[in-house]
Amino acid sequence: MVQPFIIAEIAQAHDGSLGMAHAYIDAVAKTGCQAIKFQTHIAEAESSIHEPFRVQFSKQDATRFDYWKRMEFTLEQWKGLKQHCDEVGLEFISSPFSNAAVDLLEQVGVKRYKIGSGEVTNLLLLEKIAQTGKPVIVSSGMSSLRELDKTVAFLTERNVDVSILQCTTAYPTSPEEYGLNVIQELKARYGLPVGFSDHSSSIEACIAAVALGAELLEFHVVFDKDMFGPDAKASLNFTEATQLVKAVSNISTALSHPTDKENTTQFSDLKQIFEKSLAVNKNLRKGAVVQFSDLESKKPKGFGIDASLFGEVVGKRLKHDLSKWAFLNWGDLE
Repeated sequence: MVQPFIIAEIAQAHDGSLGMAHAYIDAVAKTGCQAIKFQTHIAEAESSIHEPFRVQFSKQDATRFDYWKRMEFTLEQWKGLKQHCDEVGLEFISSPFSNAAVDLLEQVGVKRYKIGSGEVTNLLLLEKIAQTGKPVIVSSGMSSLRELDKTVAFLTERNVDVSILQCTTAYPTSPEEYGLNVIQELKARYGLPVGFSDHSSSIEACIAAVALGAELLEFHVVFDKDMFGPDAKASLNFTEATQLVKAVSNISTALSHPTDKENTTQFSDLKQIFEKSLAVNKNLRKGAVVQFSDLESKKPKGFGIDASLFGEVVGKRLKHDLSKWAFLNWGDLE
């Protein structure tokens, strides 16, 4: 199994601060993740003053539109973030939420696009992204299979390289909502690379997802889960993110090295030590008929009859006396 492609999502955790965005890049680079993902918002192009808050968290933004406006960076600032990612060995990814954002990200120079859960049915945006010819990761969080069918068909008809993430749009996601069963369902349905986008604020969901076949992972990260912002409570901190990357690597390695339970040659020496031989648990006279109650098993193997063969011993007579705790061999029996 190839190691999963791991994306740490910043989203709006930078809270509109360019300095914080750069700080997040350095922090993610230390975790072992392969990519970092932002969101590119252009308020006038994607929203209006009528958009409600998903979570009424902001003390400074009168409307959701105002919040998106505060999250914007200029083209040059985005280019600087992309350059920083290149310098520390992270792939820069950002989800666009408008056609205008796609135009901006094309100038920045992204390798692929991530489609947020709310944009899966936005065929206008998907057409714009398809025209770039770049790979697309689709997050299925709010989509029914029927909607996802339409989106996957739309993109594959345009020869787009598509991957799909099982995702539950809940912040944070409870274990009852992980939807881990969907990973294999999506693989079987589409025959495409499938991954897992997590909002659980814990590491076990992604670890389980990898064990169940996820080829991509995405999760939110923050410096502290008590930070300001709509996603902080559904995020991992950087200690957890580092632990997750290591755990995923170990699980992937394990899955790439299946165990052959028919082959125990590697345990030959240990079997000799730990497995046992038959012995007698009392003094027995010549001619005594061996009973089950006369037998014990003792280490190591090979000094007496294998303990597994006790049934062939019970009922046989002894050729000679045996002392208590002596090993029992075939030569001792008539």
